[in-house]
Amino acid sequence: MNTESLAAPPLFVPPDAISSRCVAFLKKVNEKYGLALDSYFDLYQWSIDRIDLFWDTVWDDVAIVGYKGQGVVDNNTLPAANPPWFSEARINWAENMLTCRSADKFALIQATEPTPECPNPPHQRVTYAELYVIVADLVSALLMLGLKPGDRVASYSSNCIENVIACLAATAIGCIWVSAAADFGTQGVLERFEQVQPRVVFAVDAVVYNGKVHPHLPKLQSLLSGLSERCSLNPVVIVIQSARNVPGWDTDWVSWDTVISKGKSSSLGRTSEGEIEWCRQSFDWPLWILFSSGTTGCPKPIVHRAGGMLLQAKKEFVICADLRPEDVFFYYTTTGWMMWNFLVSGLSVGCTLVLYDGSPLREPSYLWHLVDELQISIFGTSAKYLDQLSRISYEPRDHHNLTCLRHIYSTGSPLAHVLFDYVYECIHPNVLLASITGGTDICSLFGGMCSALPVYRGEIQCRMLGMAVETFTHDGHNCQAGEAGELVCVRPFPCMPIGFWPLPGFGTDESVKAAAERFRLSYFAEYKDMWYHGDHVLITPSQHGNGGGLIMLGRSDGVLNPGGIRFGSSEIYNVLETCFSFSAQRNANDANIEDALVVAQSIEGGADERVILFVKLNGKQALSIEMEQKIRSEIRSQRSPRHVPARIIQVDDIPYTLNGKRVEIPVKKIVNGAHISSVNSATLRNPECLAQFASIGEMLRKEILMAVKR
Repeated sequence: MNTESLAAPPLFVPPDAISSRCVAFLKKVNEKYGLALDSYFDLYQWSIDRIDLFWDTVWDDVAIVGYKGQGVVDNNTLPAANPPWFSEARINWAENMLTCRSADKFALIQATEPTPECPNPPHQRVTYAELYVIVADLVSALLMLGLKPGDRVASYSSNCIENVIACLAATAIGCIWVSAAADFGTQGVLERFEQVQPRVVFAVDAVVYNGKVHPHLPKLQSLLSGLSERCSLNPVVIVIQSARNVPGWDTDWVSWDTVISKGKSSSLGRTSEGEIEWCRQSFDWPLWILFSSGTTGCPKPIVHRAGGMLLQAKKEFVICADLRPEDVFFYYTTTGWMMWNFLVSGLSVGCTLVLYDGSPLREPSYLWHLVDELQISIFGTSAKYLDQLSRISYEPRDHHNLTCLRHIYSTGSPLAHVLFDYVYECIHPNVLLASITGGTDICSLFGGMCSALPVYRGEIQCRMLGMAVETFTHDGHNCQAGEAGELVCVRPFPCMPIGFWPLPGFGTDESVKAAAERFRLSYFAEYKDMWYHGDHVLITPSQHGNGGGLIMLGRSDGVLNPGGIRFGSSEIYNVLETCFSFSAQRNANDANIEDALVVAQSIEGGADERVILFVKLNGKQALSIEMEQKIRSEIRSQRSPRHVPARIIQVDDIPYTLNGKRVEIPVKKIVNGAHISSVNSATLRNPECLAQFASIGEMLRKEILMAVKR
């Protein structure tokens, strides 16, 4: 791959790295253990060599509330053992989210997308003191329902304040949180909830998106009917009512206001001093269940441990990101994406969180208006959002003040090199732009931000402390310098999932055994004893003591391998982004690629493969021979002859998951002969476009057959 950018100067250098929280932690480690660590990489190396000492020190440094006890983890064990952590510890995640009780400090601010009927919707606000009181009342109400530790509490809601309260109250009493975004289709939610059997379901009555109010109760009713028919489950339903008059109310449902009122009057679950009786459980107690995308099968129910989620989030926010109580933290996310869990964990720092319900792009200025209005200092989004913003040539810097911004976070897919340029040229020249990577599997980060390190174009800043990330070749050896490979983690880490649901004690012996085997096959079957994450990645040469940044090259199962040369799909996308996307320097009459998808088609009976590039063009443009030639020429010159697509085909649309990720693997399977029914359409935003890929796949396979006959 082209590595010219690796020698380029940084796009951003922290103005006072020596005063960063990360450097302070390094000094504390040196003092406590008599070491002479001098750089981030020194600290990183120690953190993965002595995982027991490192995580023990993190616990103390970030002030975890709870009982730590003796013993951290067996420092000699391997990831596949999935060892217990802090075996004597007793903690409660929600208790740690509500250590701040200020009556003057806003905990949550909820903004809603304007509609023609409500062009200036008021923001909803709740202070930390008010948040604690409402959580206590809901704790009481849930105890009145007879909930006990280990019961599942589910949400089918928008990104509202009540949803955060429900999560805090459920986990305060040891229940396990499960969430699905309101924009998920009922079939997709049913596939998730029927696996975990929630006793209570929270839901909103309506959601706002793209300038319209969408009634949600019909979808809720459909979900409940499915749960009743397929698994005889009839959970208690609590509906968060908006001010809108939404039809479809069922008399068996209970309103949010009624539940809170009942909880307030009973005051269950309080100590004699009036404090919530926090249900402190073991470090490895299940906190929440997240689901894989499920595009090619039933979504995997991934169970995350409470202590791991707490300790990892506090490390990421406090030590690595330097998040402070005075920060205002926003992340554009739905409640079905792990970034919602990531954002909510920011309460543990005592900062203000901004929730948003609506479209991020219908009015491109709206989120940036919120930055100025609410003084947002940490702005989180997806690479797809930044890409779309750049394509419509919206430059926030020209329309907004944005002086309050300190950090911009991007995730969901690799952030193209050209989008680093866009952020620094068109949004803010002096922010820490952190492309971050991890995922639903660990509900946290393998690589990401560090306030003590520079930002280099196209790179994730560093491997995160305590996360022993390496790259392996296909046959399981460590990659050489400059060689891309498979992302693996070679030491245990506390945010590793406990397993897939059901865990022991929560299902039949047969179902528990099947879940354990499915878990093993997902993460430990590729390389013996090592966590295999499924990302194709390059670790760059170390600069400024960072130990090497990361360049994400795509999902491993989407890696292309023509002629035995392996490369990630993002290597193609980056060229297209740089040379063919709409920008201020190009005009609407030029040939512009709006979106693209690249997959491999098997040839020679599976002995080799060829690269197939699908492109979606702006407007009604047609793919010309000249444009095809130019695409091939640019890919050849910027990458290699092996990267050049054998076929470039124009399509009407590119399929995406509900969380905004390109659907490469299902399309690859369809191109190679799988039926559309093999793809779970409930997980896709636009499943109707798959029919065109099936038709094209049939044509491509006939091409191969004709070539063989000749």
